[in-house]
Amino acid sequence: MCNVMREKPNEMNSPLIRRWALERLSRLFLIAAGVAMFGLLATMVVIARRPREVIAMAPQVVTMAPPIIQTLILLPTPTPTITPTPEPPPIALLAGHSGGSDPGAMCPDGLREVDVTTDVAQRAKTILQSRGYRVDILAEYDTRFNGVDRAYSPRAFLAIHADSCVAYASGFKVARAENSVIAHEDDRLVRCVTVAYKAATQLPFHEGSITGNMTRYHAFYKFNPQSPAAILELGFLGADKEMLRNRRDVLSLGIVEGIERFLRGEACQ
Repeated sequence: MCNVMREKPNEMNSPLIRRWALERLSRLFLIAAGVAMFGLLATMVVIARRPREVIAMAPQVVTMAPPIIQTLILLPTPTPTITPTPEPPPIALLAGHSGGSDPGAMCPDGLREVDVTTDVAQRAKTILQSRGYRVDILAEYDTRFNGVDRAYSPRAFLAIHADSCVAYASGFKVARAENSVIAHEDDRLVRCVTVAYKAATQLPFHEGSITGNMTRYHAFYKFNPQSPAAILELGFLGADKEMLRNRRDVLSLGIVEGIERFLRGEACQ
C-alpha cells in the first residue's frame, strides 16, 4: 500500500515535464525563425544597397551570359552586300575595211589595206589590254553602231586606215570630225596620236592629203557624239610599204602611246 502511494507523484509530474519541454522547444523554434527572418531581411538590404558587390560574388553567371547572348544576336546578322564598281567604257579601235567585201587600197604585189589595219588594230588591242584597258575592235560597219540612238559610248574612238599604193607620197595623217560637238577633246586626241605616232614611226605628217573622206567619216555619226574620236591613216601602202608590211608592232605602239597620253589628260602640245 505504501509503495503505491510513493509512485503516484512521479506519474502525476510526467505530463508537466512534457509540457515544459514542448514550451521550451517552441520558444527555441520561434527564436530560430526570428533569427532566420532577420538574416533574410539583412541580406535583402545588403543586395539593395550594394548591387556591385553582390554581382561580383557570382562572376561565372555574369561573365558567361554576355558571350552567349552576343552569339545569339550575331548569328542572324546578314552578310553586307558589296556593290561592284562598274567597269569604265572600252577604247574602240575600228579596223578599216574589215568585216565586209571592200578590202580598201591595194598594191600590185597583193598588199591590202584591210590586212594592215586589222593586224595593227589587234596588236594595239593586245598592248592596251596588257596595260589594263578594255578594248573593242570594230568592223567598218559594226553592228554596235546605230545612227539613230547613238548609244555606243567608248572612252576614245580611233579609226585605223592606210593610204593608197603610190610611190610619190609618204607619211601619216590624223583628223577629227569637221562638225564635232566636243572639238577641244577631239583636237587633243588628234594631237596626242599625232605626237606619239610620229615619235614611234618617224614618218612625216602628210597634212596636205587630209580630205572630206576623213573629216566626214561615216562612223563619226554612229556612236555617242560625246565620245572623243579621230581617224588615222597609218601611211601610204606604196612609199611606206616596208613600214606597213614589216614594222606593224611599231605602228601599234605609236597608237597605244597616243591613246594613253590622251586618257591621262595630257595636252600633247
